[in-house]
Amino acid sequence: MKKNTDKKIAIIAGALDLPFFTRDALKKNGWEVYIIGLKNFYDPKLNPDLVIRLGGGGTAARELKKRGIRKITFVGALGHPNLSDIRPDLWSLFAMFSILKHQRGYDSMAIALNKVIEKKGFEVVAAQDIAPELTFEKAGIQTKAKPTKQDKKDIERAIQVSHTIGKEDIGASVVVDKQVIAVEAAEGTARMLQRVIEMRKKHKKQTGVFAKMTKPGQDLRIDIPAIGVDTVNAVADAKLRGIVVNTKTCFVVDKPAVIKQANKRGIFISAIDE
Repeated sequence: MKKNTDKKIAIIAGALDLPFFTRDALKKNGWEVYIIGLKNFYDPKLNPDLVIRLGGGGTAARELKKRGIRKITFVGALGHPNLSDIRPDLWSLFAMFSILKHQRGYDSMAIALNKVIEKKGFEVVAAQDIAPELTFEKAGIQTKAKPTKQDKKDIERAIQVSHTIGKEDIGASVVVDKQVIAVEAAEGTARMLQRVIEMRKKHKKQTGVFAKMTKPGQDLRIDIPAIGVDTVNAVADAKLRGIVVNTKTCFVVDKPAVIKQANKRGIFISAIDE
């Protein structure tokens, strides 16, 4: 019997644990998964089928076409690449010209990359659409701790500010404690939270919230928001009361562990449909 090629997919894997959870979820959902590790980023324990450098898109494209794989999903973090990793082949050189032409921020570059890939005959798929269990699927408080009346005011303000900075393609994360005390920019979420930890070393009580929201109009097939146990610990270390994320569009890396750690550290997690 001929295999249903619609159930074939390639994971382009960056760093950290999300590629592992994505692989396992997709396999459980009946997908035939082919893993491409990005050199100097992927975890060797992932045991990828192919390893390429960031500039090696042509090698990946040829291998996928040979195997009849048309669907691609991107998961995992990317740090600062070595110049030798960026050295592009002809396929990637074409892609880079198109992406740089549209460089206004992360979102515009992601949209340009997706268009280039689709022109080559591939379909870029959002992992959370085919493995929704990797997110909080339903709105509500996910933890034992609940937001107070003041927390709810901070949440409303955090959502408003995150949408404002998101429209400008600045960042996805914000910290509010009655007033805005931190906004994510090119540094990334982890470094922003580290700034808050340093800033609040002498802070006595748990107050304020951390929000990591989807940007308005964001292409959610690349650079999807994500939280994990490290996020929970950073939020608690910053003496914040809780975390706010979107349902269905924010990865939760090892959901049971995230909820368990939030309960242990006494912070709330609120998932919203906004």
